[in-house]
Amino acid sequence: MPKPKDPDTPPERRKWVGPVGNDAPVLGAAAFARAGFSDPTLVLHWEKIAGPEVARLARPLRLSQGAHGGVLTLMAEPAAAVFLSHETRALAERINGYLGRPAVARLKFVQMALTQPEKPPPIAKPAPDIAPDDPVRSYTGPEGLREALMRLARARHSQTR
Repeated sequence: MPKPKDPDTPPERRKWVGPVGNDAPVLGAAAFARAGFSDPTLVLHWEKIAGPEVARLARPLRLSQGAHGGVLTLMAEPAAAVFLSHETRALAERINGYLGRPAVARLKFVQMALTQPEKPPPIAKPAPDIAPDDPVRSYTGPEGLREALMRLARARHSQTR
């Protein structure tokens, strides 16, 4: 008789490939737990909690329980750590208000250069058609130059729309 599966333990591997999505919740929860976040809400909704300006300058790194309550360690840009240290009380109140419980009593800053998340590339618009009477259609010179003239005509046509 097979044992019932425990949702908190990763599945056994038996030399076969399975969907990654089956393991993701367990492995993600384990990664958050190692950093002290029993509830990943703080990390996943950080920009909404802290605001866009603070989220650009600092990110949550670890949440630990101290003698006087939770201590949230934030990675902060070196120049911003001093600025943010003056905003600790307001930021802790916003965090606790969002979570609905007094989870953070103190903030600690670790100065580290943050990499900004890359913005997705803009979606390319389809190239507009070139008018049938456009002079570029009758060009008979080298192919490379013809393609460059076609791109120029498309760009010119898209600006007039």
